[in-house]
Amino acid sequence: MRQIYTAKWINYLIILFSFGMILMSCKTNETKNPNEREKYIIPDSLLKKINIETVQKCPLVNAITLTGSVDFDQDHQVNIFPLVSGNVQDVKVQLGDYVTAGQVLATVKSSEMAGYSNSLIIAETNVTATKKQLDAAKDLFSSGLSSQLDVTTAQVNYDQALSQLEMAKRILKINGNNTQGDFVVKAPINGFIVQKNITNNMALRADNGSNIFTISDLKDVWVQANVYESNISKIHLGDSVYITTLSYPDRTFKGKIDKLINVLDPTNKVMKVRIVLSNSDYALKPLMFTSVNVIDKHNQESICISKNALIFDHSQYFVLKYNGKGNADITPVTVTSVFGDKVYLSQGVTVGDQIIASEAILIYEALNN
Repeated sequence: MRQIYTAKWINYLIILFSFGMILMSCKTNETKNPNEREKYIIPDSLLKKINIETVQKCPLVNAITLTGSVDFDQDHQVNIFPLVSGNVQDVKVQLGDYVTAGQVLATVKSSEMAGYSNSLIIAETNVTATKKQLDAAKDLFSSGLSSQLDVTTAQVNYDQALSQLEMAKRILKINGNNTQGDFVVKAPINGFIVQKNITNNMALRADNGSNIFTISDLKDVWVQANVYESNISKIHLGDSVYITTLSYPDRTFKGKIDKLINVLDPTNKVMKVRIVLSNSDYALKPLMFTSVNVIDKHNQESICISKNALIFDHSQYFVLKYNGKGNADITPVTVTSVFGDKVYLSQGVTVGDQIIASEAILIYEALNN
């Protein structure tokens, strides 16, 4: 009997020991569950580099974005037309060249210029002949061999010859004052060749109505922006604008609307507005596409943060709220508008919260992973 009881107790002890081992194994597995993620702590080396900013309120700014393009300042632009017909012999400039006032742009061999030179020679010869006739008439009149009428007639002929000579000189001067049969095209102002419709050996006609060169100084340019009907009531003369281009994405050009063209374009159904910009470094080129942000300021304030703090993922905006000691939380926010380097929010953070404003995407990925 004792042997039987002893065996039973031994079996009970073995079962209890096994059950205890199983419980300990389960607890060990629970504490070391590989699927459980530890919270990411920003290392000190990264903390020294990142920028942490405090959420605050800023004056609310709404911006209406328009499309536009750079155009010549038409008040400082000259179109050059051929004044005579002829054959182009020597084009000295190309599109985009900078020229100075009086610089020769091209030479045209012209029969009309040869005719103007011939008219000048005839007029000069006629003046010489009529001057001699007048002197002879005066001598004969003083000798009593001619009448006063003869002197008067000779004087009239001489005055008419002088008038014809003056007219020939003026015509020649208007057409370049060249007596070799050449029409010399010269630049009337300093500026860039922005249009060129002339080539060597080209035949020109003075009546074709097309310009051969266009010169613009480009120190000032126009930006023509398109305003759709839904935005016309929101655009006003004198509104401040901020202009960006594809060529200079990090550069903003500031200006004001100085003209509203109060008719709609019949093709695009848009109203044009004009902004005059200084272009002393010639950065803006005609026909560049532009994005024009028209500023509409309100006497209101809104929570704002730096654009560098904003993260967009899975159709939602987020920021990283910093809690100190390397701890950060991913916080969804609601964006109301974006202007320049500022983002305006309606929900998600409050004034005084600290958020991470640099390396935000890197830390966001680490928190997610």
